[in-house]
Formats: sequence, C-alpha cells, structure tokens
Amino acid sequence: MKVKYTKAELNRFKKMILSKMEQVSREVSDIQTGINNSDSAKSGVSPDSIYSVHMADAGTDSHEREKNYLFMTRENSYYQNLEAALERITDGSFGICKICGELIGEERMMEVPNTTKHVDCKEREKLGLV
Repeated sequence: MKVKYTKAELNRFKKMILSKMEQVSREVSDIQTGINNSDSAKSGVSPDSIYSVHMADAGTDSHEREKNYLFMTRENSYYQNLEAALERITDGSFGICKICGELIGEERMMEVPNTTKHVDCKEREKLGLV
C-alpha cells in the first residue's frame, strides 16, 4: 500500500488545484462586480424617489446583497483551503489523513483536493468516536 503520492501525482494535483483557484478567483470577482453594480445603482437614487421604491423590492435587493456577501465569504474560505492544500503538497503531507495517517484515495483527493481526512475518519470524528 502506498504511503505518499508520487511527484508526478502531486504535480497533477497541483495543476488541478491551481485551476480551481483561478476559477474561484473569477467567481469572487464576478460576485464583487455584482455587489458593486447593485450598490452604485442605488447611489443615484434621490431622497425624494426613495419613497417610490416598493418596500418588497428594497427587501429583495437587500436579501440579494446579503446572499452575494455570503457566497463571496464561502468562496474566499475555499480559496484559502486550496492554498493550504498547495502548502501540504510542498511540505509532503498532502493526501495523508490527519486522523489515521494513511493515504487518502486519489478519487477523493481529485473531488475534494483540500480534504485532510478519509470519509470514514471524518464521520467518526463528527460522531465523537475519534
């Protein structure tokens, strides 16, 4: 049974992680643009016309902005987790379960490259069995 991934496998993971990081950066940029556009659209409203805006529309706009901030926060957190995965590639701990110390399967690492635990170990941890 393998103890670590080979350099070739780690390079493949690294390329995939960098690609995901680019995608996340674009998504965050799009979200920021949407937030800025919705804020700038509201800034041109005169005080007299504020009352002509329907209350439900204002609530919907507020909800959409809040949702966009939530998405942006989640994407930024994912980006940081991907950066941590790149650091684990560099220090040689990438793909090694933090709980049992065994190699996490390649399939799982391709789907969730920022993971640090086997599925079974993570479930046992959630149940308080670890």
